[in-house]
Amino acid sequence: MSLPVPVFEARNLQVIRGGSLILNVPALTIADGEMLSIIGPNGAGKSTLLQTLAALIKPSCGEVLFRGQKIGAEIPMLAYRRKLAMILQEPLLFDTTVFNNVASGLKLRGLKRHEYEPIVVKCLDRFGIAHLGDRSARSLSGGEARRTSIARAFATEPEVLLLDEPFSALDPIIREALLEDLEQVLRETRITTIFVTHDRQEALRLSSRLGVMMAGEILQEGSPQEIMKRPVNEFVATLVGIETIVAAEVVRRKPDTFVASVAGHEIEAVGGSDAGEQVLLCIRSENIALSSPDTEVPPHPKNFFCGRIKKITPLWLHQRVQLDCGFPVVAYVTNQSLTAFPLAEGMEVAVSFNPTDVCVIPNGSIVKTGNQ
Repeated sequence: MSLPVPVFEARNLQVIRGGSLILNVPALTIADGEMLSIIGPNGAGKSTLLQTLAALIKPSCGEVLFRGQKIGAEIPMLAYRRKLAMILQEPLLFDTTVFNNVASGLKLRGLKRHEYEPIVVKCLDRFGIAHLGDRSARSLSGGEARRTSIARAFATEPEVLLLDEPFSALDPIIREALLEDLEQVLRETRITTIFVTHDRQEALRLSSRLGVMMAGEILQEGSPQEIMKRPVNEFVATLVGIETIVAAEVVRRKPDTFVASVAGHEIEAVGGSDAGEQVLLCIRSENIALSSPDTEVPPHPKNFFCGRIKKITPLWLHQRVQLDCGFPVVAYVTNQSLTAFPLAEGMEVAVSFNPTDVCVIPNGSIVKTGNQ
């Protein structure tokens, strides 16, 4: 049985500007109905990749196929672009009413008023801007303009939705409401979506697959859970929010675990590393437990340390606690937990985590994964 043809397939894709290679993607496929998010810092090449897939940037070499057809050769450029809708960081609205902005793509396709009006009304209502239909686009707030831009994109019923940082610079309340609405519509319609962002929370929320970019290359891709729990290198680990990353040397191996030395302390982790290997040990902050220093130590303790609190930073629903255990540790503590166990800077506490919660990365390795 043959495999389904992917919506997008990039082969040996490169973009060179000013003699510098700014995009280098040997292989990338995107399946029908998939929601792929690309995360990375500014300048990582995320928007360049998106614009190349949208045929707004011509690659220096390589090719992009849409449903098995080479863009610009086997599928005409205009026909291809009409299958896409792109939402940019800054909404580019026409100087007319909200209704006419949402209808603009349908008018370009030659639809008459009686044909496009019900579609526009539905999209205005779906994104909560039906009451703004007669308003000038110039009078809209930032959130209203983003909703208008998104409604315009969905009005054309695209096969693919391309999102380029559409939630940046929005107030938190407006951003959350817009994310909620877009998430629901994407789940309902199952439109193939590619979303570039530097915000990992947005990416995790909307994605069925995640890609991490740096310097024009995709370093790792997979399910959000896989990348969050098993980053392939230190850069990816940092980008997905792992704050406790320590260099260690393996001192002995056990049947299913190994023990590594960190600044005179021993950390046990699941894995098959051998004595003498240099590794990075990564522990997510939410997997680190804090307790009273008087807590009874287990008979055969694993990853149980004493630490001193250096700094506590409020982060809305929890507190970020920086500790010195002989090596730096960052833990998250819920506000509810602080009621039973108050914490203060300078206080000594017991710090613990499970061997299964330690992600092991060969020290200094740059491992890349991709679609095979």
